[in-house]
Amino acid sequence: MKNLYYFPILICLLVCCKNEPSVKSDSQTVERTVVFEGITDSIKPGDNFFDHVNRTWFNEAVIAEDQVGVGSYRFLNIPQQELLQNILKEVSSGEYPKGSIEQQLGDFYASGMDTLVIDQRGATPIVPILERIETISNIPSIMDFVATQIKSGDYSLISAYVSPDEKNSAINILHFTQTGLGLPDRDYYFEEDPSVKKIQEAYKTYLKTLFELVGDQNASQQANTVYDIEKRLAKSHKTRIERRVVQENYHKLSVAGLDKTQGNIGWTAMLVNLGAEVDSVDIGQPAYYEALNMALASIPIEDWKLYLKAHSIKSHDNILSTPFQNAAFEFTKVLSGQSEQQARAKLMTRRVDQQIGFALGQLYVKRYFNEDAKKRALELVNNFQKTLEKRIQQLDWMSDSTKVKALDKLYAINKKIGYPDVWRTYEVDIDRGKFFENVVALRQNEFQYELSQLNKAPNRDEWHTTPSTVTAYYNPSLNEIVFPAGILQSPYFDLYADDAVNYGGIGMVIGHEFTHAFDDQGAQYDKNGNISNWWTEDDYTQFKAKTQQIVEQYNKFTVLDSVYLKGALTVGENTADNGGIAIAYDAFKLTEQGGNTTRIGGFTPDQRFFLSIARIWRVKMRDEFLRNYVATDPHSPPKWRVNGPLMNFTPFYEAFNLKEGEANYKSESERIKIW
Repeated sequence: MKNLYYFPILICLLVCCKNEPSVKSDSQTVERTVVFEGITDSIKPGDNFFDHVNRTWFNEAVIAEDQVGVGSYRFLNIPQQELLQNILKEVSSGEYPKGSIEQQLGDFYASGMDTLVIDQRGATPIVPILERIETISNIPSIMDFVATQIKSGDYSLISAYVSPDEKNSAINILHFTQTGLGLPDRDYYFEEDPSVKKIQEAYKTYLKTLFELVGDQNASQQANTVYDIEKRLAKSHKTRIERRVVQENYHKLSVAGLDKTQGNIGWTAMLVNLGAEVDSVDIGQPAYYEALNMALASIPIEDWKLYLKAHSIKSHDNILSTPFQNAAFEFTKVLSGQSEQQARAKLMTRRVDQQIGFALGQLYVKRYFNEDAKKRALELVNNFQKTLEKRIQQLDWMSDSTKVKALDKLYAINKKIGYPDVWRTYEVDIDRGKFFENVVALRQNEFQYELSQLNKAPNRDEWHTTPSTVTAYYNPSLNEIVFPAGILQSPYFDLYADDAVNYGGIGMVIGHEFTHAFDDQGAQYDKNGNISNWWTEDDYTQFKAKTQQIVEQYNKFTVLDSVYLKGALTVGENTADNGGIAIAYDAFKLTEQGGNTTRIGGFTPDQRFFLSIARIWRVKMRDEFLRNYVATDPHSPPKWRVNGPLMNFTPFYEAFNLKEGEANYKSESERIKIW
């Protein structure tokens, strides 16, 4: 969904620290002592705190051949995936009533694990789609095909979704955004860097292979044709940085008016095909649809058929036979550096979670989630809300009138912890012997589920991530923060660890998500989730000046030899990281441990708080993946999610006695403070 600000983190794949077990008695639970090991004393905290804490781990960590990285953050979590696999193996081997979530999960998983049948079918499942493309003879039939495929989750030239109207969040409307490309970002079509040129050629080879697999003779020429169409469309795309300006990516337009100016797209006919009864839509990036409208008339029909053919195969390649899957993976290898395909069970576990994840989530919660964690997390979230209130009240750059509105927004935030109060169901008939059809049926169900919410008030019980996912997010349109069950476990959260560990772990996550309500984008939404200027002019000018300082500071951080961070792309997440640490620290200082100096494992409470922050960002990535990450992701790489905020945070200087002249030392006047 649009405008969900994620803190995408996965628990450590390798042992992050040594935990001495807790001891339970009839009356109490004795705290588990978290021991921080592998500290590299030869690297000063003030030179590089990430490496001071994590360098030993980093040097010893081995990225598996089927992974692009290892550690925490967004990489495949082996222990977590094994838990989900345990469930899927069990339900796929038993017999359950038709329509039960166990039957749906078990049969879907089993259908995807039956690679013998999948390979025997070859390209057969996609032949009807390709045959329909061959019948296309004019522009209206192009758009009829495109709209029909959208209902099966196959997006090519049009990207549509349902979510709240950003200027009237009480009602869901239909939004359209730029799309049409096969490379990760529009800039990949125009850069001349050798590493990008390599990706361009790998993508063309991928397209060529797809054409060959369905029996086409001029595959190389056809691949070039498709690539040229995409490059033409890419010219109309806004950059990721340009898309951060909320007001400039909202354009509510009448369908009648669009029909007059973009007759080739045929908006009314397309909406009828989709089953969407609306008289206006939000076009996020109008330039793309203007370019598409012109391209439909100027590019030959036969070339458009090749484009649709390539994108249709690409949309289904990983649910077809092994040769199609291999073609997709060969491109992935170049893009990410991953050298070995993951085992089928891993791939299917992820697919089940993606497509029918709230059914899987119910079983996950029943089997693995500790309800005490939900209660404790809610207490923490409520405490952090009060802590942020105090910080807002003490701001010296914000006027009293704006503070009142900021606090109104803060206390209007809806908090979701653990799992949904109302579970989503999937009205899909899953057939154990038809994997391709199951995937398409679930995609169709997803489209109809979203469409059913059009022109209605937003469903405030709905979640946009599954409970087993280790992540968290802020949704500005609904002014809500969400912490799934998956993140409420070590190293982010441990019921039996000391407060310093938890406040530096899940505490940073909580503070981060609260800050998203007031980052460069979140600050443009009011307490009801509407784009609205609730600031005085002077306050907002000062706020923008402070976020610009964040942009300029992070622009100077290097990731690889010649790769710098994009401060303007990552400013929202960087603002949330800086604010998150400050809020977490203030909340920690209100605890009994935060108010004393008793050492544990040789470290003071404050030191343990900061060590915990560095520990949750233990990550090692392949260079290829990291290059793409920096180009496309709004989050800074893990190293700078530690070092960046801490170089701005005075209590960190005091905890580790930082000295002027150390690499990451900033004078008091240079330290950036927003929230």
